Amino acid sequence: MQLFYNPNLTEATEHFTFDREESKHIVKVLRKSEGDVLHVTNGLGLVFKAEIIIGMDTKCQVKIIGIEKQNPLSYKLHLVVAPTKMNDRYEWFLEKATEIGVTSITPIICDRSEKKFIKNDRFEKIIQSAAKQSLQSYFPILNDVVSFKDFIKSKENSGAFLIAHCEETNKKSLKETIKKGTEITLLIGPEGDFSDAEIKLALENGFIPVTLGETRLRTETAAVVGCHSVAFVNQD
Repeated sequence: MQLFYNPNLTEATEHFTFDREESKHIVKVLRKSEGDVLHVTNGLGLVFKAEIIIGMDTKCQVKIIGIEKQNPLSYKLHLVVAPTKMNDRYEWFLEKATEIGVTSITPIICDRSEKKFIKNDRFEKIIQSAAKQSLQSYFPILNDVVSFKDFIKSKENSGAFLIAHCEETNKKSLKETIKKGTEITLLIGPEGDFSDAEIKLALENGFIPVTLGETRLRTETAAVVGCHSVAFVNQD
C-alpha cells in the first residue's frame, strides 16, 4: 500500500483534487487511472479510501468511499534536540525518529549550538515523507525552534522530563526511567553537549539526568537511540 497525504481532509470531505505535482506522480509514475483506489491520510489519524474519478496528470480528482480511524501511539514522546551543524544529519534524525515513532519534535538552541537557524519547511517535508513511507496516519508535530532557557521556562508539568548529557555525574540509564504507556520529554544537546549552566537549570526544574549507553554518541545518533529505546519499551 502507498499512502498519500492531505492535511485538509476531514470526515465531512466527499471529493478533493490533488495538486499538480501529486497528480502527475499518481497518473504518470504510478500509472493510476479512473476507478483505482488510493489511500490518503490527513496526518491526524484518519485514513481515507479514495476512488479516482478524474485521472489527469494535471488534475487527479477523487471521491471518498471509506474512512478508517487508526489508533495513536500508546505513549507520547517529545524529542527536544539541538540542530546539528550539518543539516543532513538533523534531517536523518527527523526521518528515522518519524519512522520509529515520535509524537512531537522541538529544535532547541543551546549555549554551544553552532547552528542557530533552521528551515522548518524543509524539515516538515522530511517528516511528511517519512510518515507516508512508514504508513503512519499520525504525523509528528514539528514545533518552532526555541532557546534552551525559554523551553525550560515553558515546561508543562506532565509526564517524565529527561536530559541526556555527557558529564560524569550520577545518571540513570534511560531504560530504567521509561515506563510503558507514559508521556516522556527527552532533551538531547548539540555536538559540544549542554553547558554546565544548562544542566544545572534543567535539574533545578525537575529534569532527570539519563545516559543512553557506554559510548559517546553524536547528537542525531543519541536522539534516534532515545527514540528507539522508548518505542522498544512500549512494544506489546
